[in-house]
Amino acid sequence: MSIKLFSKNNCMQCKMTKRFLTQNQISFEEINIDIQPEAIDWLKENGFQTVPVVTSDVATIVGFRPDQLKLLA
Repeated sequence: MSIKLFSKNNCMQCKMTKRFLTQNQISFEEINIDIQPEAIDWLKENGFQTVPVVTSDVATIVGFRPDQLKLLA
């Protein structure tokens, strides 16, 4: 399963999401929009206005949602 975490610097929910995924040994690719600003266009085109956004083959999760993130394990 391909999991992507869209995040940015100085974002507490992003840090918490990243920590949760790491602690639960869920592999993911992090896309930091401060480092890769071109990803902002994709987020906007898909209706997202905030980060973190976690995308996978089975779900899209906005914000720090440990209840939903567990389903990716």
